[in-house]
Amino acid sequence: MEAIYLDHAATSPMARGVAEAMIPVYEEIIGNASSVHSFGRKARQQLDASRQALAASIGANEKELIFTSGGTEADNMALTGVAEANRNKGNHIITSIQEHHAALHTAEKLEKQGFRVTYLPVDEKGLVSTQDVEAALTDDTILVSIMYVNNETGVIQPISEIGELLKEHQAYFHTDAVQAYGLLDIDVHAQNIDLLTATAHKIGGPKGIGFLYANEKVAMSPIQFGGEQERKRRPGTENIPAAVGFELASNIVMETKAARNQQYEKYKQILIDTFTESGIDFGINGDPEKTVSTIINVRFPGANVEALLANFDLSGVAASSGSACTAGSVEPSHVLSAMFGSESPVTTNSIRFSFGLANTEENVKEAAERIAGIVKRLTS
Repeated sequence: MEAIYLDHAATSPMARGVAEAMIPVYEEIIGNASSVHSFGRKARQQLDASRQALAASIGANEKELIFTSGGTEADNMALTGVAEANRNKGNHIITSIQEHHAALHTAEKLEKQGFRVTYLPVDEKGLVSTQDVEAALTDDTILVSIMYVNNETGVIQPISEIGELLKEHQAYFHTDAVQAYGLLDIDVHAQNIDLLTATAHKIGGPKGIGFLYANEKVAMSPIQFGGEQERKRRPGTENIPAAVGFELASNIVMETKAARNQQYEKYKQILIDTFTESGIDFGINGDPEKTVSTIINVRFPGANVEALLANFDLSGVAASSGSACTAGSVEPSHVLSAMFGSESPVTTNSIRFSFGLANTEENVKEAAERIAGIVKRLTS
């Protein structure tokens, strides 16, 4: 029985050629990029080339890109670093109730340090309202952090509209674009985005590296201390092999964006059509007209998340009940609770399926048939 991976929103397989591109860097670029000798200069050249390519992918300047260990660190750095550096301007932060826990838990920590945080609601389609952002703004607001694409539902938030709204306000605008990067067209300057989070392992790159874009005008304190790497914003010896892998993975997804989106939409439709033809009871969570091609969140009335996932796994299908960071939790999804209310059965009968490099039309069809059979058995 073929094992079928439908959890690319948690992490993706390495894209073809990425690991191979990293090996020579491990073997040949032995210097520290902070060293002034020839070995260090060679390392610095490679790091700068990767930084420049990644910055260009979002319309940024390479000086505005900070390498991090991944999306979680970048979110922490954006929220904490901006809050601490701008406290003289105000102590109010706006975010949404459905953010990734890397942002939510950081906001909660900042509340304990005396910052005032407004957690915006979302509607049943999973959308933050631009009008709610505007209504929450005050003269003391120093940061607005709204994710670009929700990691559980795939719903695309009104990022350009919020950026336009904030153009004349002192508040910096941060977006966690982990699930958007490589799928949607992003231009940080055109969209008035001041800070943006991305990570490599969601796009076929290596685990353990991401970046935070921070506009040159952003005042931000470091959250770690030690060396003066990353223009004194993030200390630590840079992971150059991973930066090279990230660069190549980014190049691949940018060049194949249109074709991949078309393919993933086809996979999504195969899943929906198979479920429909099987006669099982199901529904889709989130606005289907405003979701990325890679993610579909499906509710199965009368079923239970834990039983579903266990049976899917036994049948060789890997899926998720939501964020990989909470996959071991029995708590209802905070995202679906925000959309439907904490008492709604949707919070405990919904599964996230996400597509990517490990999929073909054939294995998506096979997975859908296995899933439909399991749902039918568990709800009969």
